[in-house]
Amino acid sequence: MKARFIAALFILISLFSLAQTKANADDQAIRKSMVYFVNTIKYKKLDQTVDSIYPKFFTVVKKDQFTQMLNMTYNNPFVKIDVLDMKFISVGKPELVEGENFSISSYYLKLKADVSSMSEEMKKSISEMLTKKYGKGSVEYLDKKGAYIINAPMKMVAISEDKKTWKVVFADKEYKSQLTTVLPKKILDKL
Repeated sequence: MKARFIAALFILISLFSLAQTKANADDQAIRKSMVYFVNTIKYKKLDQTVDSIYPKFFTVVKKDQFTQMLNMTYNNPFVKIDVLDMKFISVGKPELVEGENFSISSYYLKLKADVSSMSEEMKKSISEMLTKKYGKGSVEYLDKKGAYIINAPMKMVAISEDKKTWKVVFADKEYKSQLTTVLPKKILDKL
């Protein structure tokens, strides 16, 4: 009787360990894809950034339009934006919906926006925009450097058919209406 109990306990522990290993592998693959995406922006490899995006997103926003927007944002001579850091808050367990796996992740992106070449009026306008978008506590102005430091809370959905190669799409609430034809309702309802 004691031997059966120990054997059953050993089997349960083994199954639990196997499940944890699989969950950790999914988590690591998702994190790796998201870090890759952020690094393509950080190092201004914007064509690779576009390649990291979930292809169905380009049914809503044209690929060349998205590339142009990235270039205007990250290669702008008036506002130089640099990615300083990325910190994960959470990586959601992948959910299988209609043959694809979806994982909702939250993270902080620390950005530096150099506005030193702008007029005071433009700096004020940028400050108002950043504060409205990210909240007063998330935006700091460094007067001596003429730059804003932004701790931007972000959400992203990672999508994969095979749980090995993950593509991403921004999932902040402001994009939710655009994503109705891109993401399944079950996933949209969780954003």
